[in-house]
Amino acid sequence: MERAKLLSAIIENAIDGIITIDDRGIIEHVNPAALKLFGFKSKELVGKNVSVLMPQPDKERHDGYIKNYDNTGHKRIIGIGREVIGQRKDGSTFPFRLGVSEVKFSDRKIYTGFIHDLSKHKEDEARIKSYTEELEDKIRDRTRDLVKLVAELESAKEHVNELFIKEKELNQLKTRFVSMASHEFRTPLSSIQLSATLIDKYTPKQDTENIEKHTGKIKNAVGNLTTILNDFLSLEKLEAGKVEVHPTEFNIINFAEEIVEEMQLISKQDQHIIYEHQGISAQVYLDLNLLKNSIINLISNAIKYSGENTMIQFNSILKDDELVIEIKDNGIGIPETDLNNLFEPFFRAHNTGSIPGTGLGLNIVKRYVGLMNGFVSCESEQNIGTTFLLKFPFASN
Repeated sequence: MERAKLLSAIIENAIDGIITIDDRGIIEHVNPAALKLFGFKSKELVGKNVSVLMPQPDKERHDGYIKNYDNTGHKRIIGIGREVIGQRKDGSTFPFRLGVSEVKFSDRKIYTGFIHDLSKHKEDEARIKSYTEELEDKIRDRTRDLVKLVAELESAKEHVNELFIKEKELNQLKTRFVSMASHEFRTPLSSIQLSATLIDKYTPKQDTENIEKHTGKIKNAVGNLTTILNDFLSLEKLEAGKVEVHPTEFNIINFAEEIVEEMQLISKQDQHIIYEHQGISAQVYLDLNLLKNSIINLISNAIKYSGENTMIQFNSILKDDELVIEIKDNGIGIPETDLNNLFEPFFRAHNTGSIPGTGLGLNIVKRYVGLMNGFVSCESEQNIGTTFLLKFPFASN
């Protein structure tokens, strides 16, 4: 008797809901915790089928579950337990953990269901899931911002590196310019000063031969200074965008022969400039002045860097869609290590020694040729010679 009272007290005061049904699913007992969960009074449930506490489709299937267990012994919940959905009196539903035990009492089966409300747990799970999703969204946003920031930093780094490289190149350019200018101006000026002094010395003696010798040196020195200044002026016009292209139609053979005649006058002893033309036509459509300046510059270099008793070859090849100008010498050549920097302003090959020059000529040639939609290339071997090619696509008219 005491044990029965103790058991009843435990059931009545249990935190979780406890419901007892018979083998037909009819409710025999409901403890206060279960009544509170479902919102019913005891008299509203006792004697009713337990499916009243279930939403569809479990409401219709419940009796089939019990019958199937009686026939097959296959357990779906009994002794196993699982998460299910319950329906309150007001029609609302809630999740709970259901554990069912089977008891044989007085030659009949009784099933006891133990109900643990999962509403708070599910709310916490939903809150955690929502918080997690929100956190993931923030992480994605932060990651996206970080990736963007890293990309901007990389871009800024590349920009700074480019500026640094340009600054370095500019400093090298300034260094080459200062070195070139101080050397190239000093040499002819010293020559002028010395020759002028010696002329004063020879004048009272009427030494005509020495006077002519030194006036010739003065003329050469002045010519070198004029060349330097002309290169500076040409570069300044190119940098300022003041050089305009004015193409005209002209005969390339007549044009080239005039240049050869002019350049032969300043060539070294027994240097010969040989011109040849290939092509069934000689009419071209280019800027005559820019082309002339480019060719004169290249032939001047060939004269300057070749010795006496040498030949300079000057060829023009006119095809259906291209004009090619070739200037070839047998001079000192260009070191292989210098070929990549050959067209940079103020750059001079390391084997030029005391031969005067500004290092601007080839840069000017490249830019003049580029303005005429052409391009220039160079092949050279030290102590063997150098070949420059100027190519102008669709130059024929």
